[in-house]
Amino acid sequence: MAGALATAMLSAGPLAAALPKGAQAPPVVTTGAMAGKAFSFDLARALKKGPVVLYFFPKAFTQGCTLEARAFAEAMPQFKAAGAQVVGLSADDVETLKKFSTEECRDAFPVARATPATIRAYDVALQMNGGAGLMSDRTSYVISQDGRITLVHSDSDWREHVSRTLAAVRALDR
Repeated sequence: MAGALATAMLSAGPLAAALPKGAQAPPVVTTGAMAGKAFSFDLARALKKGPVVLYFFPKAFTQGCTLEARAFAEAMPQFKAAGAQVVGLSADDVETLKKFSTEECRDAFPVARATPATIRAYDVALQMNGGAGLMSDRTSYVISQDGRITLVHSDSDWREHVSRTLAAVRALDR
């Protein structure tokens, strides 16, 4: 399974997310972890504090997802200075996310469970052969305080997600 996942993720290039810039972000209410502790997330409540970056990733502790989480962790001071919250979302279970939030997210931001309904609502289902269960692809959304999507970046390569989302957050009129 891990080999098939890695092959699918490496062979894929830019992805196509169906939610366009300007669309209203679907609601997200879920659980996850922050610094190894249980965490509840409600997008509507979070948006009252400022813009939100929702970044979907396929699977905790895989190479690309680990590198992406570390990159977001390193950039958290810049996101906070811009008034934004970052939340990673995957189909992993909460116990896995607790460990991932500490080891790879370095206690800097929360990661939460992307339910099948959320994965479908954001159109981020990773298409894989073998029916290994519903997983998300690597897609980042920047959502402004009015609940509108201001950036969609879908690419299996993790390297541009942090810089693009940070630039989009900084471009928002606050």
